[in-house]
Amino acid sequence: MTGRKGRAEHISARFIEPMMCLAVADLPAGPQWEYELKFDGYRAIGFKTRGLVQLMSRNGKDFSQRFRTLVRALEALPDDTAIDGEVVALDSTGRPSFNLLQNHASSDYSLVFYVFDLLMLAGADLTRERLEVRRDLLRTKLMSNLAEPIRFSETLRASPAVLIRAVREQGLEGVIAKRLDSSYESGRRSGAWVKVRVNQGQELVIGGYVPALKNFDSILVGYYEDQKLLYAARVRNGFVPASREVLFKRFRGFEGASRPFQNLPESKKGRWGEGLTAEDMSKCRWLQPRLVAMIEFAEWTPANHLRHSKFIALREDKDANQVRREIAIEA
Repeated sequence: MTGRKGRAEHISARFIEPMMCLAVADLPAGPQWEYELKFDGYRAIGFKTRGLVQLMSRNGKDFSQRFRTLVRALEALPDDTAIDGEVVALDSTGRPSFNLLQNHASSDYSLVFYVFDLLMLAGADLTRERLEVRRDLLRTKLMSNLAEPIRFSETLRASPAVLIRAVREQGLEGVIAKRLDSSYESGRRSGAWVKVRVNQGQELVIGGYVPALKNFDSILVGYYEDQKLLYAARVRNGFVPASREVLFKRFRGFEGASRPFQNLPESKKGRWGEGLTAEDMSKCRWLQPRLVAMIEFAEWTPANHLRHSKFIALREDKDANQVRREIAIEA
């Protein structure tokens, strides 16, 4: 943008809704694409204006108090600068662990902020610039002023097949591909950025639970399709007594809702007993579909249910109505 005298207009930094990735089954190939690691963490926008640094989640929640070490490290940003990245907890082997991040009070990990895009620099709006220009400015003009635990998300220089194999072997989540000529499309999932999940797991909405003596036996989860919440699994595994108690407390205020899943009841349990019949539903308690959980699993069944599902943690940085079924590459 330019002012009356042709000079670039100075803009105060602010929260910018992140550009989103479209889930695909295969990585695109060609010189117009570059690749980055898909981190297992919290997407966050960091920005500084009037000397104050803020760190906010993709849905506008304030992370500044929760991740104060990152905010302090971002104080080296120039005023009116905004960056896009991922808050990640690294375990003792250096691998991202969302479970450790969700339980961030633990001291058994290293907290880092991987930065992959530059949206504003010293009052200049860069969102209409090409990705390759924004990334070059980020690397050359900004990262040298930022110290640990702020890191640059490096470009992965290999073929899609090699990248997928390496990510799978290392037990990482997946790969993101971005068009080098893409502008920053705030809040959009246009396909200029795509993601491929290698290992099975995704976010799902909690729509109910099966009660037990103290709290619950299992949770009922699903995903949205055409604005309808569809049941996907009854999840029993992944809980310990403490995590059950914490999650059960989060149910308060969401109870007493009508059945949120539009594909229930089912006529039969299915081959692996994953279905939810009318008889099963009589034992269920329904919740307003507001909470999002990270779930790992073995596979999707032909009936669109999960096999061998396991609860990992709540996702506080994602809106429930944005949860869709994702695609993972089969081994």
